[in-house]
Amino acid sequence: MSRAVWLVVVGIVSVQLGAAFAKDLFGTVSPTALVWLRLATSALVLLAIARPRLRGRTGADWQVVVGFALSLGLMNWAIYQSFARIPLGIAVTLEFIGPLTLAVLGSRRARDLVWVGLAAAGVALLGAERADLDLAGVAFALLAGAAWAAYILLSAGTGRRWPGLDGLAVASVIAALVLAPMALVSGGTTLLEPHVLAVGAAIGVLSSVIPYSCELVALRTLRPSVFGILMSLEPAAAALAAAAVLGELLAVTQWLAIACVVAASIGATRTARAVHREPVPD
Repeated sequence: MSRAVWLVVVGIVSVQLGAAFAKDLFGTVSPTALVWLRLATSALVLLAIARPRLRGRTGADWQVVVGFALSLGLMNWAIYQSFARIPLGIAVTLEFIGPLTLAVLGSRRARDLVWVGLAAAGVALLGAERADLDLAGVAFALLAGAAWAAYILLSAGTGRRWPGLDGLAVASVIAALVLAPMALVSGGTTLLEPHVLAVGAAIGVLSSVIPYSCELVALRTLRPSVFGILMSLEPAAAALAAAAVLGELLAVTQWLAIACVVAASIGATRTARAVHREPVPD
């Protein structure tokens, strides 16, 4: 269990650093084009590493991986659209409603709801600073949250049906192909600039290859509800990344929110370990 938890934490840190670097590039390339660069880079890297075998796959295998790909593409596209309109930390806070809802629905004991409530308090504090948010940015963040919840469930199913990183590689290719027409229209010749390609590739590794690989492996042994609670670290990681990369300073309430979500994540992890140690009744 501890290995799976650490894999999730590494993925969280990586994806939020990538998001901060991506937002810093929005003045040069459109969010849609940058998302496509991110997905295309991850697809190429994962194909080279995994070399997925496609023969002998059942219809059910393809249904799961296509659903995984669509949730992956929609989640990335929607949150980048939100980043372009509202602050990074606020966007991720709103996006977190998706996995938080999944955690509530998956809770089996009252103790789990305590950690969910604490994480929710942190989310509320992170969003308390801004009341004049762009409505489109809010809507895109909520859409990303819904796609994120679907991604969590479909990632677990993909990991069970596709060995290693095969499913993730195939899903990344499908997501990149779906977004390609919009990216080429919005990005144009900017996508050919060496600086844009280099930064886009780096963002792809940070925001896709590292976190999705970690999460796919972790979800093979981690319950989706526990994973959803652990993702309470996302708003805090986003706020810290924004401060370090974009110069967005944290308010006192945001530091308090960080304390709430970290405490919730620690509590969820300890509870998960306790459940894992309990003997299975005959």
